[in-house]
Amino acid sequence: MNLQQLEYIVAVDKHRHFVTAAEKCFVTQATLSMMIKKLEENLGVKIFDRSRQPVIPTEIGQKIISQAKVILSETNRLQEIISMEQSQVSGELRIGIIPTLAPYLLPLFINSFLQKYPLVKLKISELATNDIVRKLEKNELDAALLAIPLNQSGLKEYSLFYEEFVVFSPSNKKSGRKKYILASDIDVNQLWLLEEGHCLRSQAINLCELKDREKKAHQLDFAAGSIETLKKIVEVNQGITILPMLALQDMTNKQKENIQYFKKPSPVRQIGLVTYRYYVKEKLINALKNEILAHIPDEMKIPAKKTVVNI
Repeated sequence: MNLQQLEYIVAVDKHRHFVTAAEKCFVTQATLSMMIKKLEENLGVKIFDRSRQPVIPTEIGQKIISQAKVILSETNRLQEIISMEQSQVSGELRIGIIPTLAPYLLPLFINSFLQKYPLVKLKISELATNDIVRKLEKNELDAALLAIPLNQSGLKEYSLFYEEFVVFSPSNKKSGRKKYILASDIDVNQLWLLEEGHCLRSQAINLCELKDREKKAHQLDFAAGSIETLKKIVEVNQGITILPMLALQDMTNKQKENIQYFKKPSPVRQIGLVTYRYYVKEKLINALKNEILAHIPDEMKIPAKKTVVNI
């Protein structure tokens, strides 16, 4: 048994196709098939059911592949330990980030990070939370920036900061508007939300207890795909929505006049950096974490007088 054989079975499991797996491993199909067959002979079991299309692992094969991923991850960690002993921070870092965070957090630190670490290549993908979790577990991402806690046993979470929720309400007359409100003050019939799949949507639902409050049907039934679209729809239709604090950065002064704050303790979303349990690239991930924290206001790092809204 060798590491190359383990890489091959993980590749076949990922692509469920011997030809594609061979291409991704930069070997011929014959070489890949022969090496996997030798591994099966050495172990005395069949790892893949070749009679099925696409090819799938056998029951014992699934367990072997799962352990192979752990072994390969720990092998990569050896390289990371060596790298950590050296002064250079280098390599590729694959990062997933939720769409409601990406346009507001990335501009705060991305340029300074790249200037500070010129030998690092960042590969960033905007993804929904469920897709991020799946890719972390498949080792297709090294780290992710999203709302936590996720309560996933196979993942590690590191809290970064607490982002306050605010109400954006162009529909409320400024003269009669309260500066600080309760969630129960929000008119659910004027509330606009993001589409299904966004954790910000589920947090808004939990914050406003929408499941327990009746809502009339809108003539326009629209679920926004981004915060920027949501802001525009709310302005045009004179509605209400819930926004995270970082989304206020690019607002005009006139738009900011339509912001209302919740009474203390402020409802917040907890933003964290998440990795797979057997993660590698520790030096890169620590560099990323430190760079983000350096660009976040200190008051957002303190959990006092804040209530984390469930996802």
